[in-house]
Amino acid sequence: MSTSTLLKKVRKIEIKTKGLSNHIFAGEYNTAFKGKGMAFSEVREYQPGDDVRSIDWNVTARYNAPFVKVFEEEREMTVMLMVDVSSSANFGTNKQFKSELASELSALIAFSAIKNNDKVGVIFFSNIIEEFIPPKKGKSHILRIIRQVLSFDAEKKTTDISQALKYFNSVVKKRSICFIISDFISPDFEKPLKIAAKKHDIIALRIHDKREEELPNIGIIPMQDAETNEIIYVDTSSRKIRDNFYEKQKKITRYLHKLFPSLGVDIIDLYTGRDYVKPMINFFKNRIKRK
Repeated sequence: MSTSTLLKKVRKIEIKTKGLSNHIFAGEYNTAFKGKGMAFSEVREYQPGDDVRSIDWNVTARYNAPFVKVFEEEREMTVMLMVDVSSSANFGTNKQFKSELASELSALIAFSAIKNNDKVGVIFFSNIIEEFIPPKKGKSHILRIIRQVLSFDAEKKTTDISQALKYFNSVVKKRSICFIISDFISPDFEKPLKIAAKKHDIIALRIHDKREEELPNIGIIPMQDAETNEIIYVDTSSRKIRDNFYEKQKKITRYLHKLFPSLGVDIIDLYTGRDYVKPMINFFKNRIKRK
């Protein structure tokens, strides 16, 4: 991708997602994620009705009058994006590649975060940690993230979410909101996900393309695995083959939709070429209802 083409794509995504974060997601994001932690703000004189457990006894003794501690919701959080940059992201049959959808989602979350004074960091992964961008604030930082997602040239082709989660657990010590953006075509990752979910708020954004779930009836076609380069020929005119393919993908979906909730992890299914605004808004609203 040329520099000029990349910059045009970055600008297009910036305009679209910044507008969404300003006008649609900002309030939803703030309500869904804020308020989990409380930070000390100040002390003031005791007033009738105050909780006696909040009395600051040291200040009370010093001034010979009751004072209470005042706490407020922590206004700054750390938002982590874990972005799958393996070769399977370079697939899409409906208007965009999965990597392009990932870039829009990353930008949307990042702009919502910085609007609420949160820091954003990124872990790009394949079956290794490709790059770690530490959490920071600011528009230039967000634009760097968008550029990286759009143009990332991964060293490895395959996916190992387990390795990515182990790295995340080791480098991100403070509780964070972590969005894992991937198709989740990966070896087992349950154990490190369970560890991460105990400390962090994890949300899985599962990116699909419709042709990964349903085969069209177009005869014998070559199919290449983007991560292994293996090519096989499939007779899509066979109803049995199409049904087996469909059932296999549904089995994977059922497994993930059972695994994630069992560990306290939210999962959202998003598709290339389809609107992601409504599913994301529904996700935020459901989180708010659960609080």
